Amino acid sequence: MRDDDPTTETLRIEQLQRELAERARADQAVTPEEEQAADRRADKAGYLREQLDKQAENPDDPD
Repeated sequence: MRDDDPTTETLRIEQLQRELAERARADQAVTPEEEQAADRRADKAGYLREQLDKQAENPDDPD
């Protein structure tokens, strides 16, 4: 691993922040389309965070 590579924990925090920001955008959306787009982005960030959580629990597991 290179020194400038982010740690799993750093990536998990970034995804959590993205998820929360997108949920807030969805709450403030003016149109249903904007709300749906923000919800999709939040769901994606949540999914990625969950995958990083799994990776952190089993760092030697290739999947």
